[in-house]
Amino acid sequence: MTQPKGSPRPPAALLPELLAGQSIELLKELHILTRDGRLNQDTRRKLKQVQHLVQFIAPLIDDVIEHRGDVVLADHGAGKSYLGFMLYDLVLRPLGVGTVYGVETRADLVERSRALAARLGFERMRFVATTVQEATTSADLPAQVDIVTALHACDTATDDAMAFGLAKQARHMVLVPCCQAEVAGVLRKHKALSLSRTPLSEIWRHPLHTREFGSQITNVLRCLRLEAHGYQVTVTELVGWEHSMKNELILARRVGKGKASARDRLLRVLDELNLQELRSRFAV
Repeated sequence: MTQPKGSPRPPAALLPELLAGQSIELLKELHILTRDGRLNQDTRRKLKQVQHLVQFIAPLIDDVIEHRGDVVLADHGAGKSYLGFMLYDLVLRPLGVGTVYGVETRADLVERSRALAARLGFERMRFVATTVQEATTSADLPAQVDIVTALHACDTATDDAMAFGLAKQARHMVLVPCCQAEVAGVLRKHKALSLSRTPLSEIWRHPLHTREFGSQITNVLRCLRLEAHGYQVTVTELVGWEHSMKNELILARRVGKGKASARDRLLRVLDELNLQELRSRFAV
């Protein structure tokens, strides 16, 4: 129904975009809601993405808690920790258990998140200023991490988050890859050789196709790597494409021993596409 001209806007608590029990104070602190409780187009898009991801992760948290009575989640490339704060607010705070670690290289954002968590009384939130690679051995993170998330971690940061999850033997990983340039760069470097070897190289002959195919094959290799390490993998959309072009969601659940067949397929893909130099990146 159209709001009559000049009438007061509905309070934030009545906004249909908000989930039940969602903290208005938190959303204002994160600058998702304005001071008078309104959303603009950009913040509505951000809110929708993060809320949708929370709904994917909530059952994984329940699974871990049922398994061992507690849960530790590490969010890599946390930035302003939208995801971590909303997970804590909507899922972990009501449950009364569970700890969220936000891993971010920018010390100013880490300090800001620590201060916000203190103001809101989010006692089981921790923030660590370090790279994803260093986080694997950092004393500031626990030996056991149950869930690893990486929302729009750029380029190889997604692979680093995966490596962290593998090292910690995480029960679940939730990855939303962002820009991916490394594989496209290697494809470009060996394009002449590939064109002489196989007509399939026409798939990435043109620069635009090189970038798009490089992004696609990067995520294919990531899925094979996870399967080779014993994870069951599901790939789906995070939200509708009208909200974000960085929209691929990779969900991985550790189910047992690694699959030799997945390892073999991964290595064969690398060989077929002249990507042998990336074996260490996708090591299994």
